[in-house]
Amino acid sequence: KGLLAVQGFSGSGKTTTLDCISGIRTPDSGYIKLNDRYMYSSDKKINLKPKDRHIGYVFQNYALFPNMKVRDNILFGVNKKDKDNVKYAMDLSQRMKIEHLLDRYPSDISGGEKQRLAIASVLAMGTEILIFDEATSMLDPVGKKEVLKLMKELNSQGKTILHITHDRNDILEATKVIVLSKGEIKYQGNPYKIFEDDEFNPFLIKIKN
Repeated sequence: KGLLAVQGFSGSGKTTTLDCISGIRTPDSGYIKLNDRYMYSSDKKINLKPKDRHIGYVFQNYALFPNMKVRDNILFGVNKKDKDNVKYAMDLSQRMKIEHLLDRYPSDISGGEKQRLAIASVLAMGTEILIFDEATSMLDPVGKKEVLKLMKELNSQGKTILHITHDRNDILEATKVIVLSKGEIKYQGNPYKIFEDDEFNPFLIKIKN
């Protein structure tokens, strides 16, 4: 578990890799395993549906329902007949500090609030892993700081975070960084090392390619 920053230039395979993990795309071969649970295995003929993988995907454009209020966006993937699940989902609105926005529409709230709403929506579905695909790139500095702080809080509470980012500060806040180049892992380990060693620096790798 950890807050993992995923780095690499455009076309390096970042989004494709995370799409395969979440189940949006199907790999040609190999396996994807979380702890002792296979989510995909070409040999074992296993390919769990995205909803059965318990992975939440937070997109750059938030992926909210504009015609639904904040409350309904949070509850969209929740079994309304299960009172405990509904209560958990509503508790998330307090945890994400958006409880005062429940009766508003996404168009009426800020970018940072939309991001927290998107996170609440995926957490409400019982996710074990959260994938952020450039989720802070459209936010102002204050919004970025808020979302990064939230990621670290969720990680401290046991959630694994995979964060595609090109922001140096976000990378340095991660517990580990993975640098992809041409579909292969170029480096994985200490985030600070990639800025100390030209061979692994993702910004220099981009220039070289």
